Amino acid sequence: MAASVFDSPLYAQLFNTGETGRLFSDSAAIRAMLLVEGALAKVQGNLDVIPELSAVAIHRASMEIQIDPGAIALATGQNGVSVPGLVTAFRAEMNAPEHAQFVHWGATSQDIIDTALMLRLRQALTLAEADLRAITASLGKAAKEHAHLPMPARTYGQHATPTTWGAVVATWGTPLLDALGSLADLRTSSLWVSLSGASGTASALGDKAPETRSDLAKALGLHDSGRSWHTDRTPILRIVDWQAQIMVALAQMAQTLIALTGSDTSEITLGVAGASSTMPQKQNPVAPSAIMALHHQFAGLRSSLQQAAVHQHQRDGAAWFTEWMVVPQLALSLAAALNHIKELAQNVTPRPVQMHSNLEANMGLVHAEALSFALAEMMPRPKAQQVTKALCLEALDKQTPLETLARADYPDLPADVFTHSSGIGLAAQDALAFAARAALI
Repeated sequence: MAASVFDSPLYAQLFNTGETGRLFSDSAAIRAMLLVEGALAKVQGNLDVIPELSAVAIHRASMEIQIDPGAIALATGQNGVSVPGLVTAFRAEMNAPEHAQFVHWGATSQDIIDTALMLRLRQALTLAEADLRAITASLGKAAKEHAHLPMPARTYGQHATPTTWGAVVATWGTPLLDALGSLADLRTSSLWVSLSGASGTASALGDKAPETRSDLAKALGLHDSGRSWHTDRTPILRIVDWQAQIMVALAQMAQTLIALTGSDTSEITLGVAGASSTMPQKQNPVAPSAIMALHHQFAGLRSSLQQAAVHQHQRDGAAWFTEWMVVPQLALSLAAALNHIKELAQNVTPRPVQMHSNLEANMGLVHAEALSFALAEMMPRPKAQQVTKALCLEALDKQTPLETLARADYPDLPADVFTHSSGIGLAAQDALAFAARAALI
């Protein structure tokens, strides 16, 4: 197989990154860096830092010139960074040395690379936002439609109390809505322009350094941090933390979907399932399994990024190189997971008959908590719990429904103690509240 599933034609549909994949190619990186160089020249021309005529020529050339990644590979290998080779190739392609001499004026490689990365991460966030809106819309409809559909809730994999399918869906979708709500602040706090020169002091940019940085941010649609962040990688960490919050929510959904499609549970269908090469009866939960694998990869890479955030002195090659290897993989992992969830959110279908059957199974012990509180109206709470526990054991031993045993001993129990609808608590309200909130996105 290929070194990365994201670059593999064989696994292209299992780990499909969609449009996000286009953002993390060599060509996309070079295009973004050239856009930064062109915007920098234009801003500097407007501020009389470089000749205006040269600024116009550089800006126009940055939009037209194509640089082959392979053509600057040798220089990148020698320099440990792509910008020197890129600038040399760009100046040569301009065929105007009187203007080309002002390319990259006062900037350093990290300014160009970090700013170009932010341009691509900005687009990655936009694509993730679109996916999240589609996903939460689908989940909102499902939560509203099935707000009152009872099913067993499970803790430690065992029946707990009744809940509803709508409430389960709401627990998946609520963190995604929260992520959408925090996106505006994330963009402001983290999508920064970088322009601080060789050692973060902007010494080569002169007294117009702050103004140049501010104008460059405006030209590129980024934000001005007001300082150097060459060794402060918290903007990158914040973006990845946001991605991680989403990935955790998607993994939780995937993990539960795998469990609910199990042969012994069978409470949902996925709409699309995988086949076995030898067992015709199998309907494998392929998409949820792929999401879990992506989550495992994301978690490991996130740890690497944490270590890569530690720079020595004013720039650290080893830390920076690690970031280059990790950040694209994190973004692509999330993009592939979102693609799977987008389809699942539209196609997952509950099986009400099986949900009802599972609620009724196990001698009705799913209502044990409700019974204990009903008995607490007749006796002290600790005794009510002891009585309920004993009745549960008796029900299992005699294979007799809990309700039958309880009503034999306590005929005055309320009529609704063992009804599913009375045991769901706030499940329906929570489902409808989520659906209403999702409808506003």
